Order: sequence, then structure tokens, then C-alpha cells
Amino acid sequence: MSSGRLSRFYAVKIGSNTLTDANGRIRSRIMAARVAELAELVKRGDRVLVISSGAISCGLGLLELQARPHDTVELQATSAVGQGRLYRRYSDLFLKHGVTTAQVLLTSYDIEARSQYLNARGTLGKLLEWGIVPIINENDTTSADEIRYGDNDFLAAQVAILAKVDLLMLLTDTEGLYTCDPADDRACLIEEVTDWSLLDQIEAGESSSTIGSGGMKSKIVAAEMATSANIEVVIADGSRPGVITDVAAGKKVGTRFRPLKSPISSFKLWLKYGRPASGAILVDDGAAAALLHRGKSLLPAGIIRVEGSFRAGEAVEVFHKKDGRQLIGKGITNYDADELRRIKGMQSTQVVKLLPHGEEEVIHRDYFVLTGGLQSAQGKAPGKAKGKK
Repeated sequence: MSSGRLSRFYAVKIGSNTLTDANGRIRSRIMAARVAELAELVKRGDRVLVISSGAISCGLGLLELQARPHDTVELQATSAVGQGRLYRRYSDLFLKHGVTTAQVLLTSYDIEARSQYLNARGTLGKLLEWGIVPIINENDTTSADEIRYGDNDFLAAQVAILAKVDLLMLLTDTEGLYTCDPADDRACLIEEVTDWSLLDQIEAGESSSTIGSGGMKSKIVAAEMATSANIEVVIADGSRPGVITDVAAGKKVGTRFRPLKSPISSFKLWLKYGRPASGAILVDDGAAAALLHRGKSLLPAGIIRVEGSFRAGEAVEVFHKKDGRQLIGKGITNYDADELRRIKGMQSTQVVKLLPHGEEEVIHRDYFVLTGGLQSAQGKAPGKAKGKK
């Protein structure tokens, strides 16, 4: 590493359409070029995580299938065929540059369970401390979530947040985010995004590829997730020569998303993006205003209706019952669903008489995050979630 230079931490997600062609064959030249650039970052003292798609597409090529299966079991089996081949190619290419890699397969449970989340962070941290480059993919053989994750875009953002990287690169088969379909003559590349409200006007379509499962919509959501954690994001063409080197150097490549000025805590990022909701709570005007504008906790008095079956300590979504229902946020509940149905609408003094050992708050503000926008409710980041065992 050069004298006086500060090292940086990069997460680089490489999409299926960058790694493989329409027949599922690995694009050897492109893959070798991207690995060479990543290895150069490592050699100069930077830390690198790779989130790779392509296991299913590699499997398609080996099995000589003409199109991506729709059946979940077939997708999992196809991934099992392709995963080993894909990782071996990464390993061999990095070893040519004197860099050791490790295969890391994650499932949605590793993200949504707080203990697993912290374990995954510890493992990745130790590998990086040893100078090893983790090659991360979702464990498609046992998990169906690769389809849900959108070609690993969401997984890439969650890994970037988990590991606390400086910059996330999403390498795909287009130059970046355009104002409309890139095939349209009116389309213009958006070089930098600082005003998220403008994205509502952009036609960001889903993937039409028979190989990948992602699209620009999933990349925009991934960018929102990462920038909420003070991580810079760049969407760029993965086949462009020198793309990783240029992005790392800060050159104008693809579309760059600047970090938000008011990032939220790692706990609330995990709650917002990593923990699925097990039920829903509808609240009245007063409770909605307290949660949205005053950073207050949710009390039983403001609850109108409870939906679903959930236990204390699980995550629930909170809706404002106004003109139908408006999503406010997500939080860890101190009560199970049946208990909440008994105490909804009650004042705290009434709750104590009915449930002497109950909590004053249904959801404490420290365990609640707004999900309707990019701002978090006030409150510190807790070390351990409240809730009954």
C-alpha cells in the first residue's frame, strides 16, 4: 500500500448477465478481467467482498437447458450443479494473482435472525483480517430466496450493510440508470442520484433475461438500502474494461448514488431490511403522528386492530388507518397477537390491571424504524431486543 493512502472497503456484486452468456457459458475474458481488477485492489491494501450471481446460469449451461426453470426445486438443483463450477473459476483466477478466496453461502435466515447476522459479520471480518476475499452467494440449494432477492441485488446490499463497507458496486449488463428504457432514443444516463424523489418518475423495468432474475428496480431498492447505511453505491456495466478500477478511483462511470446525510443505526437497518414482518398493527391518527413526527413509542391506546399471529419479540408492520391503510414502519413487539387484541385501545393503567407483568410500550421507539421513507424514528440503537422469552 502506498504511503499515506487510506485503504477502502468495497463490496462488488457481479450479475449473471455479466458472468455468463445467453447459453449459460462463463464469459471467461470478462470474468478474468474483473478478478484482475479486484486482486489489484487487494494488493494495494483495500478490502474486498464479492457477491456473485451466476450459479443457476452456470448450471443451465452445464445441463444444456434452453431457459431458466420456473419450478423452485429445479432452480435449486440447477444451482447445485453450477455453484461448484462458478466458485472454482473464481478461486483459480484469484490464485493466479496470489490472492486466496473463501466460498460463503448465505440464506435469508442468516440475515433475518439477529444472532446469525452477527455471526456472519464475524466470519466475514475474520476472513478479511486474514487477507482472504469472500465470494458470497445465496445458498440456492436449500433456499428459494434467490428469486426474491432479485439476482442477489438485495443480498448484496444487506451484505454491504452487515460488513459496513465504504462503497457497493452493482455490476450489470447496462451502463447504469437511465431516465427511461435505454433502447429509447430519449433515454439519458443519470450520472449521479442525490434527489431520491426524482426516481419516482423513472421507468425502471424488471429483467427480461432468461438467465438473470434481477432488474433495475431491484438495483434501485438495493441502492436505497445501502445509502441508508452511509454506503456509496455505483451501478455500472460489468463488461466495461477497467470498470472496477475506475469506480474505485471515483471516475464518472455508470450511476453513482451518494450516501444519505442522516444514516440510521445498524440495528434499525437490520430491522428495516433484514427482519420479515410476522403480522400487522393498525393505529389511529394520534399514534401515527407520535411515531412519524415525534419519535415516540407505540402504546396500546393508539391501536385499532391487530392482524396475523405473532409472538412477543417478533417484527410487525405498523399501519395508519387513514384512507385505507398507510404503512408507517416496522418494530419489535413486546406482546403476542392475542395479548394485543385484549389490550388494544386501553390506557396504560388499564393494561397493568389486566396484565400486571406487561410492558408499558407495545413497541419501544428504540426498536422501531420508519419504512415509508428514508428517515428513522428517533432513539438509540439497542444492543439487545426487548421482548418476552
